[in-house]
Amino acid sequence: MPFHFQADQYPTSAGCYLMRNKEGELLYIGKAKNIRNRLRSYFTRQHTERKLIQLVEQVASIDVMLVNNEAESLLLENNLIKQHKPPFNRALIREETGYAYLQLTEEEFPRLAVYYRNRDDSSSRPAAAKKFGPFKSSRYRDELASYITEQFGLRSCEAMPKKVCLLYHIHRCSGICEGLVGKEQYQQQAEEAALLLSRPTDEIIASLYEQIQKCSDTLHFEKAQKLLLTAQSLEAAAKEKQIVERQTDTRQAVLYFGENEVCILAIQHGLITGIHIEQLQKGPKDGTELSDAFIAQYDAEHCPDEIIVNRIGNRQLLLDKIRLLRKREAIKRQPALTVPKRGVKFELLQLAERNYFHYIEQHPSKLTVLGDSYNSNSAYES
Repeated sequence: MPFHFQADQYPTSAGCYLMRNKEGELLYIGKAKNIRNRLRSYFTRQHTERKLIQLVEQVASIDVMLVNNEAESLLLENNLIKQHKPPFNRALIREETGYAYLQLTEEEFPRLAVYYRNRDDSSSRPAAAKKFGPFKSSRYRDELASYITEQFGLRSCEAMPKKVCLLYHIHRCSGICEGLVGKEQYQQQAEEAALLLSRPTDEIIASLYEQIQKCSDTLHFEKAQKLLLTAQSLEAAAKEKQIVERQTDTRQAVLYFGENEVCILAIQHGLITGIHIEQLQKGPKDGTELSDAFIAQYDAEHCPDEIIVNRIGNRQLLLDKIRLLRKREAIKRQPALTVPKRGVKFELLQLAERNYFHYIEQHPSKLTVLGDSYNSNSAYES
């Protein structure tokens, strides 16, 4: 039976959509600024492309994951495709595709290189090398790398030559290959570059405009114009903040509790891997008692490093219960339990809340699963 598309069941906001066949297997993951309009294009048009015809014929259900803006939908789509590898998504399956970071290499004389994050669970913890990003625009990323490399005299060559090249003579490299700058000085420049890259975008932009002013004062108008283009690219990218992919060495669970359900946002080392809704067990307990019981059970099953929630009842009693359950399983590491009021963690909680209310409104009697929750706690050492 062909899929019956009902436009009013889907939001007009940004996010990702996950198309499944009748067996529940993922066929395709896409992103859109307006999910309803994008999905309408699949089911209200006569397609001529064979791939699209085959996809539409196999679709039996569609789930959505809501995000805050287009930048987040682009990154989330990229991450989910690499995690699930749906058969109709071929272009972004390989790890060396999508949205990259800049990495300051761990070589004796560091340089900036493009880095694609490995999303495989067994190696998803960030490596020691300093990384910055991700960047949804390769042009923006490359312009930033070019500016930082030139500003701090970093080398850009993969294999160091024995003599300086043209880049040194046009003042875009410090000439470390010939020892024209000392090792300690070069490493200090690399540390200053990393410090600038780790700062908020507005501070990087302010630094750029300072350089633009200096170039103008010294009549280097061509260089000033080039830096101005870089600054404008950074300003455009800074308009859309994103929280779906971050650099962190922890596993987090964001639990937004409603009246009878909880929305779980699963995060593996900064990557949102799934959103799903679960029913709370009904009984004589009140709302906070139900949420505390669920938190303890969830922690026992998944052992995250941090649990972010919108409400808890008796914090000390809950922590004592979690410690006892982990002690029984010989797990030494204790979780952080956070009820945020501001910052990124609060924004993650708000994202879970948005998804919670969308699914409660659209599927009041259906448990909806999006992506994956944590597969197991086997990756954790006791």
